[in-house]
Amino acid sequence: MPQARIALTMPRLGLYGGAEGFGWRLAEALAGQGHAVDFLCARAEGAPPPGVRVVELGRPPLGRALKNLWFARAVEESLAQSSYDLVFGMGRTWNQDILRVGGGPQSIFNRLTEAAHGKGLARVFKRLLRSLSPSAAVIEWMEARQFDRPAEPSQHGAQRPPQRIVCVSDLVRDWLLEAHPTLDPTRVSVIYNRPDLARFAPLTPQRRQQLRAAQGLADQDILVCTAGTNFALKGVGTLIRALALLPPRFHLAVAGGRGPERWLALARELGVEGRVRFAGKVADMPGFYGAADVFALPSYYDACSNAVLEALACGLPAVSSARNGSAVFVPRRHVLDDPGDHQTLAALLQSAADEARDASRPAFTWPDDRPCGLQPYLDLVREVLAEKEAAR
Repeated sequence: MPQARIALTMPRLGLYGGAEGFGWRLAEALAGQGHAVDFLCARAEGAPPPGVRVVELGRPPLGRALKNLWFARAVEESLAQSSYDLVFGMGRTWNQDILRVGGGPQSIFNRLTEAAHGKGLARVFKRLLRSLSPSAAVIEWMEARQFDRPAEPSQHGAQRPPQRIVCVSDLVRDWLLEAHPTLDPTRVSVIYNRPDLARFAPLTPQRRQQLRAAQGLADQDILVCTAGTNFALKGVGTLIRALALLPPRFHLAVAGGRGPERWLALARELGVEGRVRFAGKVADMPGFYGAADVFALPSYYDACSNAVLEALACGLPAVSSARNGSAVFVPRRHVLDDPGDHQTLAALLQSAADEARDASRPAFTWPDDRPCGLQPYLDLVREVLAEKEAAR
């Protein structure tokens, strides 16, 4: 395939964040293949990959929905002024040949996450706020335009190949087709994330012992860990309630997020505050996983949690809710159907902890029956470029 001029579009170029890290690595890989890559973003954090030109479009200090709308329009205008062989979108934009969908539709997100905000009046109030939110209305309108667009003619009058959509999990694909029933399923494929297996791998016994000793953990202690930014949606409340049902040797460590006061208050109320640690932003995530015995993510909504995949690669048994796209990599016996069911979660954590201490437990091996990582995207880019060349 000859070298092509390719535009990648995403609000932020950087390495912090799962979606942003993917965008950075994709740009690096395409440039490494000799393509001329422009990265259209609102802002760039740090230097771009070698060979990648940043087109910084800016974004006014508006609300979330208006920022999304402004960026989509800015991308549209920028693309109209340039000539690209292929446009790869990674956000709520409209004029791309390939669109990567890293999260499910807004309507389904709203429905599945209601329970994370409490019961009774608290849940009703949250539902009312969402129904009155201009932000939610704008996002749903943008999604309809993004997923339900008809095929477009090319500049020469020929039929433009339809937009190819890639979801990060089968669960996201199911959600997308449910919310947009007119969407052609043949246009929608799935490519899972894949962690850096050179970085995320089991620690040596000596290193693991050092990290546990630094946290004051004894050999018999069981450390359950989790990671995420939104504690309510990640099910931290369910985890703390489950911890209260487990023996005192069980501890919980939480990476990421901010403002843990509400959750510490819950732990205090349940008498387990001394067994819960909020670590904040963690630079050494392989070490964070490696010191633990079990990873748990009873999330109310997760497109495809990278943290679950990283923990599995580090050798931990993982417990996940069924509402997480990466739960397909977790044994069914470790999947929690209801993310609010702390009693069942406690039993799953106990079972996973028993398995973690079983020396005969087989090591996790990365499955080869699902498209994962960067290479399938590079193959898709090559395929779409060939399709567009044939359609000229």
